[in-house]
Amino acid sequence: MTHNIDNKLPLVLVVDDNPQNLELILACLEDVECRTISAPDGYTALELVKTQHPDLVLLDVMMPKISGFEVCRRIKSNPETEEIPVIMVTALNELGDIERAIQSGTDDFLSKPINKWELVVRVRTMLKIKHLSDKLERTLAYLNEIEKTSEADRGG
Repeated sequence: MTHNIDNKLPLVLVVDDNPQNLELILACLEDVECRTISAPDGYTALELVKTQHPDLVLLDVMMPKISGFEVCRRIKSNPETEEIPVIMVTALNELGDIERAIQSGTDDFLSKPINKWELVVRVRTMLKIKHLSDKLERTLAYLNEIEKTSEADRGG
């Protein structure tokens, strides 16, 4: 399911095996300027991360087949996707689970039941950070090209 067709808007991938949770989060995101796609499980999520290159992943922890921890670990251990921010959404408030989320590379986490405004603020913040990080990366690449060109012009 995809909302908001404007390709200039950031893309948020929402991953949850529970259709009600998915609908709830997607409804909350209507207050954020973004496009959304969703995945019902971790394997679909990993495929969408590879093909759609989302700007942010909202990831449920407890899913069948492959957990959110493992999905996050795979996103963060792949050089092509490691820069994608991940917010883990969990009903678990155990310290051990928070520790596991951090070890798997999550950038932030939200506790269930979801507080709509907390979700909106965290998503906006993560998207802003991602936008600035991408902009910085493009600027550095541009400066690197200029440097190479001027070195070539000097015969260096």
